[in-house]
Amino acid sequence: MRGSNILQSPRRAVWQVHNVNLSAAEMHSRDLPAQRGIWNVAIANTALVLGSSQKINVVDQEACKRANVEVAKRRTGGGAVYLALGEHLWVDVVVPRDDPLWSDDVVISPQWIGDAWSRALTSLGMPQISVHRTSIETSTWSDLICFAGVGQGEVLIGGKKVVGISQRRTNKSARFQCFIHRSWAPEKFVHLFAPPRPSVEELSEMVAVIDGDLTHLLDAFVGALSEL
Repeated sequence: MRGSNILQSPRRAVWQVHNVNLSAAEMHSRDLPAQRGIWNVAIANTALVLGSSQKINVVDQEACKRANVEVAKRRTGGGAVYLALGEHLWVDVVVPRDDPLWSDDVVISPQWIGDAWSRALTSLGMPQISVHRTSIETSTWSDLICFAGVGQGEVLIGGKKVVGISQRRTNKSARFQCFIHRSWAPEKFVHLFAPPRPSVEELSEMVAVIDGDLTHLLDAFVGALSEL
């Protein structure tokens, strides 16, 4: 644990921000408290994180060992996410069941998260921001790779996905896992998958990235949440 702080807006929307430095496997296996919270995760090593329904045989485990890439599994759905050390922003947002932001509708529930990211990106001068509100858009490789498809609440810049969101719900809380890339280099990770796998060219233009220091984006996102 790297520390935590409390942020409260004039409307008394209180969010506790936790800064942690763990391996991807440790963070994904960790049960978070069923209370409002924002978890800013710095990973300890590069990782390839599989969705809850993905089988380990989609991965070339020997290739991952040679590249010193941890293979982890999360408890939320969707395709795999490659997390290069220091090249992404990973934020978990938790709301308890009795929170005003809770929705029983799993389709609607991530949209307020997307709206908060949209406000944060817009406040930093990013153009052509949109939140996906219709049915899931798939592609040839979206079952394998998270950022090759677009789900409800996810955010796009100029039609390219910039914020990936997955959710895990229990009888006590909802946990939304959000990922943003500082760089998108498919040549670094396509060989980590077992055949059949996509080519670099098939993935290279799918994703929008936020270059530079992501601290300002996190601050803007926390501010946007505080106004909800």
